[in-house]
Amino acid sequence: MKERRRSKRLKAELKLNISSLFRQDNIRVDNIDAPIEVRNISKNGIGFKSGSILPLDYYFNARLQLGDEDSILYCVVKIIRQEAEGDDGTFMYGAEFVGMPSVLEYIFDEFEERSLH
Repeated sequence: MKERRRSKRLKAELKLNISSLFRQDNIRVDNIDAPIEVRNISKNGIGFKSGSILPLDYYFNARLQLGDEDSILYCVVKIIRQEAEGDDGTFMYGAEFVGMPSVLEYIFDEFEERSLH
C-alpha cells in the first residue's frame, strides 16, 4: 500500500487526558476524562489509542511535550479517524492539528533528529 501521508510519522510515547471536546458549532462535551496514549506524531497530526469511544469531527486542546521543557506545543487537535484496535475494547484514532503555525515545525524537526540517534 502506498504511503499517502503528507509528513513522516515518528513513534512517540506520550500520555494525555482529554477532559472536554468541542465542535465549531459551539457544541461542547465536558467531564470526559478519557486517557489516551499517543503512539505516533507528525507535523500534521497524531495517532493515539484509547479505551474511550470518542466522536469524530470533535476537537480537543492538547499540551504535547516532545523532549525538553522548551519543546512544548499547545495545540488544537481534530479527531478524524477511528478504528477498533482489537478484542480488548480499545480504539486507534487519527487526529490532525488545526491552526498549527508553520513557525513551530522546528520542534518536529528537532524531535525527529533526536529520534534517529
